[in-house]
Amino acid sequence: MNYKGLELDKFQEDAIKNIEHNKSVVVSAPTGSGKTLIADYIIERDFRKGVRVIYTAPIKALSNQKYKEFSRSYGEKNVGIITGDVQKNTDALILIMTTEIYRNMVLGNDPFVSEVSYVIFDEIHYINDIERGYVWEESIIFSKPNVRVLCLSATIPNAEEFARWIEAIKGHEVVVVRHDERPVPLHVNFYDAELGVTTLKNLKEVMEIPDYHKVVHKHPKFRPRQKSGIPSHFELIREIRSNLPCLFFSFSRIGCQKKALELFQKNMFQINPEISAFVRGRLSTTSPEINKLDSAKILRRILPYGIAFHHAGLLPILKEIVEELFEKGLIKVLYTTETFAVGINMPAKSVCFEALRKFDGISFRLMNSKEYFQIAGRAGRRGIDREGFVYIMVERKFFEHDRIKRIISSDTSPITSQFRLSVNTVLNLIMQHDEKEIDDILCKSFHSFQKYGKNFMNRENIVSHNTFYNCRKKLEKMGYVLGNTLTEKGIFASKIYSDEILIGEMFATGFYTRLNEYQMLMAIACLCYEAREKTEFFRRHHSKLSDGLKRMVWENDYIKNEKRFREIGNLTALIHPLYHGQNLLKIIENTNLLEGDLIRFFRQIEDRLRQIKSATDDRSLRDMLSNCQKIVEDCVGEFDTI
Repeated sequence: MNYKGLELDKFQEDAIKNIEHNKSVVVSAPTGSGKTLIADYIIERDFRKGVRVIYTAPIKALSNQKYKEFSRSYGEKNVGIITGDVQKNTDALILIMTTEIYRNMVLGNDPFVSEVSYVIFDEIHYINDIERGYVWEESIIFSKPNVRVLCLSATIPNAEEFARWIEAIKGHEVVVVRHDERPVPLHVNFYDAELGVTTLKNLKEVMEIPDYHKVVHKHPKFRPRQKSGIPSHFELIREIRSNLPCLFFSFSRIGCQKKALELFQKNMFQINPEISAFVRGRLSTTSPEINKLDSAKILRRILPYGIAFHHAGLLPILKEIVEELFEKGLIKVLYTTETFAVGINMPAKSVCFEALRKFDGISFRLMNSKEYFQIAGRAGRRGIDREGFVYIMVERKFFEHDRIKRIISSDTSPITSQFRLSVNTVLNLIMQHDEKEIDDILCKSFHSFQKYGKNFMNRENIVSHNTFYNCRKKLEKMGYVLGNTLTEKGIFASKIYSDEILIGEMFATGFYTRLNEYQMLMAIACLCYEAREKTEFFRRHHSKLSDGLKRMVWENDYIKNEKRFREIGNLTALIHPLYHGQNLLKIIENTNLLEGDLIRFFRQIEDRLRQIKSATDDRSLRDMLSNCQKIVEDCVGEFDTI
């Protein structure tokens, strides 16, 4: 079968044949093998028929990339995007959204989703995510009966189990299509401070030599390097120069910038005037103030030499410049964080790992096999490279041969349920379903299926049922639920997707009537801000308005227990200049937050404002919220692009 001028692999043909028979399909295939071509087929077919298709992605960056890609193929007016940050062409036939947005639509029984033929879940293995995995589960559980799903992922060891679950709860056939061969063979190497590029076997042998430090200099592979035992990233790049371009993954944003600058200082590459001209052209239409940012200054120095860095803390325009240069084949080495490995189509000949150890927000741990293969799979460009290369830097004190061998040998991490009930889910269940239907839905989780097998619908899911009834009791006590129905406050909170009760107590009671727009922005900012020890604020703006907000919070028996309102004083450094119309690049002088993080923070505020606006019937409140939204958009709009 030929599609888009390409002869399809058997797994692609099998998936398309089953799609033509209106079946749901789970595709498990290595990164870079061409899974997205199956999604492209559905989108093109149904677009020509005038039928709506939804494409969901786990991260904003992937949603944005797909929006641009589909806009080029089908015309900008035919493609829409909905994320927490952006809403554009929301009635388009081809609609791209984050998975959270789709989940919110189906949970709220939005009639819009009844018109959909297929929902494409890219990177479906995100169902494993401890914090967000339930979103994918609920998205599938609450999808309309007529909707079919295409689930795309790198290797899923338990894909059959996952498909049988979907089949059982949705009542139609679900086919698993597997493909285990990479289109471009992958060679995995290690990089040691003394041995240089080596194999896992050689590294183990050297590490096992008795009295190692006395005799290692006799080993034939030995080359004297850094005495510290910490491998050098620029020495690795020097050694693999024939296998560039390279994606170098670091788990630190600052580390990415630092390493890129260090490599630049080694004068390893020649300047490329084409890059300089491209960067000048792209920045010529933006604010000249951007050039004053540290990140922009470093990038302008290093980019002409084919060296770059990329992370979520950059301004969108700077990320776009790096991505476009990489797509053009003009970047030799790109230092980047883990999010660059999620779905974004930026393959390279080589992938380097700073380490296999990462900080997961709680502690340092070894990556699991799925995380490793997600990144390693970026090596080797189909149709360009005959082979791809992976280089893993090793610090010997953290070397664990057997565990590392398991991680890199095969993707053995199954997908497992992370199902949990949010307040929003409980409210929507009560509002839209009777007791019998609620009992059935609570049994439908992947967790129930994994625990009870085929009889899962006949067995009460004790965890889900207990969580539901405990939450319901709390909501009844607080006046959100009355009997089997929602109160006005409950209906309001059912349209809020995080901090449901807290926002309900603020905006579905008389509390908000005492707030002006500045205090409203400040209160929402407190909910969105994630306090971190190293974040600094350089210029705070103490005022009667901020004191008044503190007093209102303290006088409310429920709201005063929320610790996030302790940040009111700090956040005046950001919200005061925002409210008074200051430029984003001026506001950033008040904090050590990275510019991309500040944009994300303001966009989160805007998203909360939008949710409250859609939930309330109070026209005066809606007008105030609209004014607050405009304040944020006026500040961020110039610097935030799709």
